[in-house]
Amino acid sequence: MQANRVLTLSDNIFSKASVLTDIMLIVAGSLITAVFAQISIYLPFSPVPITGQTLAVLLVGAVLGSRKGAISQILYLIEGAIGLPVFASGHSTLAYILGPTGGYLIGFVFAAFLIGWFSEHGWDRKNSTVAIAAFLSNIVIYIFGLAWLSRFFLLKKILTIGFYPFILGDILKIVLLIILLPSCWKFVSSISRMKRV
Repeated sequence: MQANRVLTLSDNIFSKASVLTDIMLIVAGSLITAVFAQISIYLPFSPVPITGQTLAVLLVGAVLGSRKGAISQILYLIEGAIGLPVFASGHSTLAYILGPTGGYLIGFVFAAFLIGWFSEHGWDRKNSTVAIAAFLSNIVIYIFGLAWLSRFFLLKKILTIGFYPFILGDILKIVLLIILLPSCWKFVSSISRMKRV
């Protein structure tokens, strides 16, 4: 076990983990992202839809940890690349990944890893640290997303079409994570105490 690493939520829930359990969790993480991707709104001035994906990515990463969280997002990309309708509004194919929104999709892998790393260091247990971890992980998605988007649009336009419209939604998603993750930890801890009694 890595130095200073603590158990994630999935480690606590599935204390007798096996390779099969890990595979199932990774597949579940990719499917959760796919389901949340279908919550999508397309703006008339932007090729980038407002979706529930980022909430799923950060939640999956936080619950599974860095490696499993990142692998779940790699699997998600593979599912879409081979033609499964897992991207926003049922889109798929490698061509979609190479399109304007591809940078955000690639960023999911790194964001899931980062928030998973934070979780492995106990940052998913308190409201304040969840907020910081979720904010920084979300920034990672934008770094990849906007950098890739700049291949298709002028730099002065990419913030208008790829950043500003999503700020409010991202704040709401971070608030949800602030509520969900510490609450899940309290629930898991109470179950553990009941088992010891």
